[in-house]
Formats: sequence, structure tokens, C-alpha cells
Amino acid sequence: MTPAPETPPRPAAPVPSGARITLAMLCFVYVLNFLDRQLISILAKPIQDGLKISDGQLGLLTGFYFALFYCFIAIPIGWLADRTSRVRVLAIACALWSGATAACGMVGNYGQLVVARMMVGVGEAGGVPPSYAIISDSFPRERRTTAMAIFNLGPPIGSALGVAFGASLASAFSWRIPFYVIGIVGVVAAVAVHLIVREPRRGQMDAPGRSTPPDAAGAGLFPTIAQFFGNPLLLMASLASGAGNFITYGLLNFTTLFLMREKGMQLADVAIWYALVVGIGMSAGIYASGRIVDRFAARGKAAYATVPAISLLLALPFFLAFAWAPTWQLSLLFLLVPMFLNSFFLSATVTFVQGEVPAERRVISGALLLLVMNFIGLGLGPTYVGMASDHFRPVYGDHALRAAYYALAPMYLIAAALFLILARLIRRNQRLQEGTL
Repeated sequence: MTPAPETPPRPAAPVPSGARITLAMLCFVYVLNFLDRQLISILAKPIQDGLKISDGQLGLLTGFYFALFYCFIAIPIGWLADRTSRVRVLAIACALWSGATAACGMVGNYGQLVVARMMVGVGEAGGVPPSYAIISDSFPRERRTTAMAIFNLGPPIGSALGVAFGASLASAFSWRIPFYVIGIVGVVAAVAVHLIVREPRRGQMDAPGRSTPPDAAGAGLFPTIAQFFGNPLLLMASLASGAGNFITYGLLNFTTLFLMREKGMQLADVAIWYALVVGIGMSAGIYASGRIVDRFAARGKAAYATVPAISLLLALPFFLAFAWAPTWQLSLLFLLVPMFLNSFFLSATVTFVQGEVPAERRVISGALLLLVMNFIGLGLGPTYVGMASDHFRPVYGDHALRAAYYALAPMYLIAAALFLILARLIRRNQRLQEGTL
């Protein structure tokens, strides 16, 4: 019997005119988003010295207090953006968080800084979910993970610029000056978003014939939330990415303080060498992850979960070596590998979730993903490390943060296990759809 000829792969849909300009603009705004978010962590030492706050208070400030508003405000904002202009929501949010960032430089005590940071969180809640949906409606699925990876270069570039310019300005003048400068730049960027970024038609890049539930656009907020968390694939993707983010923020929000306090690094050295590690390591990892996942996901959607699981397992020994290393030079060398591998999950999970939901629910679905991802990761990760450091201080003294990092290491195994469970669920779902189970 002559075998049937193989069906040639469907050619990739063309990228619409202006999509790359949109992507570049959204990436720039995400750079500012993450730069604003990380300034507290980058300038942790001078802020601690100036306002007399502990590691535990710093963890709450950069973690739980920020995430409390950032995560939950994103839900109604996402629901609103699905029904109005996503570009307008993004521009307003950028102006709000930038103004709040400038206010962080004016505070006189810890309580005032907490309030200013909460306002940054409120603004940033309207930044990422609309951007996810705009990108998903601007690029075909075959190129979407790479586009998401380029967009997700925002965190490493923002962190690197924050380290380089934030530390340099703080070293030359005061820790307050970087907040003023970045805040002003953000307000200008908000105006540019409104003038430059075009609102794409919802679902225009989806495959022809893809069915959309008739109530997709009109579903209420709470039924939409129930449908999201009632889907085992979306729920497990959110939990797995939350565990991955627990590592990312638990590590990043204390790295500058760790290198200065325990490894003897100076702020001027941080501005150069740590900035290079963040910029090169994270950027290369996020971009590479997009290309790798796009390639393997074409053979099977389980790659959206297996690639992140493998990357986390490979990163673990190098993370332990980073915490152990006796000098900051050696510590930074080991840190390059986790910086490269830790964020492989980000673009993969976002692309997977955006591809699993109707176009009319992409902003709210992105917001719900970020709710879980950031409440677990951003809300609990730094809080856990900060409180662990305070707990270990009576025994370990100036090495308490190293002990806290060792206590963070098991989360690598937990996150990898959750991604492997997600991969199993994806394969099972595909077999059900194909009628082979």
C-alpha cells in the first residue's frame, strides 16, 4: 500500500506592516516598567542606610506590598482593556506608574515609600497584559513566541539599565535622583505610546476557522475568571510559572545587596559588572528561549513546558555555586548561567496561554496568568528570602543572605516538577483531541 504523501507545512503568515514598530515600542515601555520596579532592589543598600529598614521590610516592600496591588488591580484593568482600547489603557498606566516612581524619590520614611510603591504597582498592573494581547494580535502563531521573547527582553534590559544608570547616579549624587529621572522618561514614553502604537484588530492573526465561543466578548468578569481557573492546562501553567518567578524575584531582588554585603562589591563595580551579567545573561536567555521553544513547539505543544523544566534543572547547580563563591568576581561568573536559564519559562508560558484562549479574552487571561505568576513569584519570593535572611541572621551574621539563598534552592526542583506535570497534561489533552485516548 502506497503511503499517503505528507502534508507540507503551512507557510507562516506574513507579519503586518507596523507590527515591528509596535513591538519595539512595547518593549521600550516594558524596559521602563521593569526598571521602575527594580530600582528599589538595585539601590537597596543606600536606601536601607538612609531609611533604616531591615531585610524583612525590604522583602515586603519589593515583594508582597507591591504585588498586592500589581496582581489584583490587573484583573479589572484586563477585563476593561478587552472591551476598550488596549493602547489607551497602556498609555495611561505608563503615565501613572512613572509619576509614582518619581514620588519614590521624595519619601522621608518607610511608610511613605510603601505607599509610593503601591501606586507604582497600581500603574504597572495595566502595562503587561494589554501588551501581551497587542502582540498576539500583531504576529502569527508561528512567530509569536519569538515576538514574545523580544518583548520579554524588557526585564533584563530594564534591570541592566537600572543597575548601570541607577547605581551610577546614586553613587555620584543620591539614591533619590534615579527615581526622578526614570519617572520623567516614563511620562514622555506614555505620550509616545498614545501617538505611535496602533490598536490591532482582535484575532486578526489567528488561524482561519478557529472557533470562538459566542459569549466570549460578552462574558462577565467572574465567569471569565472561573473559566480560566477551571481549565487544568491554564491553571497548571500559572502555578508552574509562579514557581519559576518565585526563583527569579527571590534572587534578583536581593542580588545587589548580597554582592555588596557578603562579597565586598562596591556600587561603582555593581554599575558595570553586575549590569553586564544581567544584560547579557538574561537577554540572551530570553531571546534564545523564544527561538528554541518556537522550533520545538512546532513538533508538539508539550515543548512549552518541557523546555522550561530542563532549563531550571540545569540552572540549579550554578545557582548554588553563585551563593557559595568566595569572591564577587567568581560569584558573578557562576551567576551568568542562572541568568541565562532562569527565564526560559516566561515567553513559553505566556505564548502557550495566549494561544489557548479566544482573542476576546487575551488581556484578561494575561492578567490572570500574571496574577498567579506574580503573586507567587513577586509577592512571596522576595518576602521569603528577606524573612529567611532575618531568621538566619542571629546564627550566620553577615552571611544570612547566603543561607537564605540556599533555602531558595529547592524551589528549582518544585518549579521543574510543575512544568513536567504541565507537559503531561498537554500531551493528554492532545491525545483527547485527536481521539487516541
